[in-house]
Amino acid sequence: MKKKTVEIVPGVYMVGGPGVSSGDDCCVYLIESNDELCIIDTGAGKSAGMILDQIKKAGFDLEQVRFIVITHGHIDHIGGLKKFKEALKAQVIAHELDLPAIEEARPELTAQAWYGVKYEGVKVDQILTRDESFSLGNIEFYCLHTPGHTPGSISVYADIGGSKVLFAQDVHGPFFKEWGSDQQQWRESMQLLLGLNADVLCEGHYGIYQPADKVKSYIQGYLRKF
Repeated sequence: MKKKTVEIVPGVYMVGGPGVSSGDDCCVYLIESNDELCIIDTGAGKSAGMILDQIKKAGFDLEQVRFIVITHGHIDHIGGLKKFKEALKAQVIAHELDLPAIEEARPELTAQAWYGVKYEGVKVDQILTRDESFSLGNIEFYCLHTPGHTPGSISVYADIGGSKVLFAQDVHGPFFKEWGSDQQQWRESMQLLLGLNADVLCEGHYGIYQPADKVKSYIQGYLRKF
């Protein structure tokens, strides 16, 4: 039986991903602050309706979702974006270098064939061109450009309830030339993430790592691997 939501720290929840929604989905995260909500990534698409229903059943008001942050343009992260965009009054945030996947739906960039999903491009409302931040309630979120897995990959971090929480999807790769992957850029991005000294890592497919020493060990393990 799937769990409906998983609380990570107060105000931060996993609402999609293996064991929560479809096994094809990346980990989908929901953040709450002062009656405002933000969703990070949307899963592969087949269970988009389930994820939205689970958020409602957990007592959240979908009208309060202000932002949908897309960490990169692979189908397991953007497949549900069209349905989310239609259902929510939210601004989509993503990096300009992954727009060919997110907006243009170029299949070699979205990797949609891996999941048997047909993706339709979705317009991004707030296009990141550098490291930028946005406010949700009383929390400031920082979007860092962390290329390597894809050219426009981003990582998001914030101080939430005294813990530095890092949303870093697909730390583990993989890397393919057709996606524009660059392992040297990825290594530099991982060093940047290590420098944040995060207390909690919300990863893209392998769940939650805490406290800080486990976050560091997880990232360093992949740096040794690649």
